[in-house]
Amino acid sequence: MGQRIKILVADNNMKWTKHIADYAAEHDEIELAGTASNGQEALDAIAKVKPDVVILNMILPVIDGLGVLEGISKISDCKPRVICVSAVQNEFMVKHAFALGAVYFASMPIDVSLLVRRIKEVSAGMLTNGATVTYAVPQVTASAPATTLDEKITSIFLTIGIPAHIKGYPYLREAVKMSIEDISIVNKITKELYPGIAEKFGTTSSKVERAIRHAIDVAWNRGRIQNMNEVFGIDIYKANDRPTNGEFIALIADRLRMRNSA
Repeated sequence: MGQRIKILVADNNMKWTKHIADYAAEHDEIELAGTASNGQEALDAIAKVKPDVVILNMILPVIDGLGVLEGISKISDCKPRVICVSAVQNEFMVKHAFALGAVYFASMPIDVSLLVRRIKEVSAGMLTNGATVTYAVPQVTASAPATTLDEKITSIFLTIGIPAHIKGYPYLREAVKMSIEDISIVNKITKELYPGIAEKFGTTSSKVERAIRHAIDVAWNRGRIQNMNEVFGIDIYKANDRPTNGEFIALIADRLRMRNSA
């Protein structure tokens, strides 16, 4: 028997993680060396167990998949090969995952036996970052586009670096949805939009405003300006250009409207 491939699964879907664990227990070729249910746990576990291959869900609490890829690049003594998986993705997310070092991107759901085959190929160097980009991006973007409005918003937020765990995330998502339904509400942001969100989430308008501001600031501080410009389709922002809450909400809502009408 050859050397077993040490894998780490970073996914907050415990059922899926157990499925992989059960497979690993019954087959000699892979060893489940660790699991993580959020991005920070993933980085801690990777540094500790030093896996050969990481199965990384792109949508994770605390630190998202792109953030984990950024963190892995800073771990000096461990450079695992990373297979990204996600049920929600777009062209920009896939492209930037590869740019940050991922070697394969799989659309969920994926059969575990196929995933294990990819793990073997990745471990053996049969799939590399340069080789995979050419066919994985078209496969993923064509076969599993985001379908619901929530999925489309989630995809954009992940691409531009707004993590799901911060308080402003659901407020901002609700603001975009409200703006899609009524384009004029952004012009009534303090009188109608913030109060409407506050009522839904049982909080105050001022807390909604501050939390959305913080979410936008987090995205800017993570330096994903290029991602934002690609999402919006024009070079609208530079590092020091931060939009108001209303401008940012309106831009995302307009982008989604254009995609729906295309």
